[in-house]
Amino acid sequence: MTGDGDRRGKAGPESGPELAGRVSASAALGLVELNSVAIGVQAADEMLKVAPVELVEATPVCAGKYVVIVKGDVASVDASVARGEAIGAESVVDTLFLPNPHPGIFPALTGTSEVQRLDSLGVIETFSVASTIMSADLAGKAARVKIIEIRLAKGLGGKAFVTMTGAVSEVEASVSAGSAYASKKGLLVRSVVIPRPDESLFQKVL
Repeated sequence: MTGDGDRRGKAGPESGPELAGRVSASAALGLVELNSVAIGVQAADEMLKVAPVELVEATPVCAGKYVVIVKGDVASVDASVARGEAIGAESVVDTLFLPNPHPGIFPALTGTSEVQRLDSLGVIETFSVASTIMSADLAGKAARVKIIEIRLAKGLGGKAFVTMTGAVSEVEASVSAGSAYASKKGLLVRSVVIPRPDESLFQKVL
C-alpha cells in the first residue's frame, strides 16, 4: 500500500477559534482503496459489519480499483478501516483515516452540497482519491470557502479533483493549503484559481 493517508494521524494543524464551525467534532471519515473489485466488495461488507459506520461510497474507480468510504464516530471508523486493511491485505492500495473532517466533505462526496452561487472558483486535481479528500479537508479548514464537489476517479484515469468557491482571497488561501499537501506527497496534478468564472459555467459546476 502507498500510505498516502496516515490512518491514525490528524489532518492538518488546528487553528483555534478560526477553525470553529469548519469541522464536525463527532465525525470521522475512513477510506480503503483496493486494486481488486472482488476483494473490495468483501472488504466493504466486513467494514460495515465490524463497527456501526455509515457507508458513504463503495464503487469501482479507474483503473480497475475499488474504493470504500465510511463515516461515523472516531472509534468506529478507525475499527472499520483497520478491518478493511486486514481483509484487503496485499490488495490494499491506500487508506485514509480522517478525524473531524470539514463539514463540507460529506456533501461534496455525495453530490448534495448546497452552493447557491459561484464566486471565484478553485480546483485541485490529484493522482488519488485519498489525496484529493485530504486536500479538500485542508482547503476547507484553511479559509472560508464552500466545497462544491469531490469527484472520485471515475473516467479520470485514476485521478480525482475537488472544486470550491468563495471570495478570491479565501479561495487562493484554500487552494494553496490543499495543493501544498498534495504536492508534498508528489500527487498534485494541477491547481487553479479563476477569479471571475464565466456565467455559463454556473450550471455545469454547481
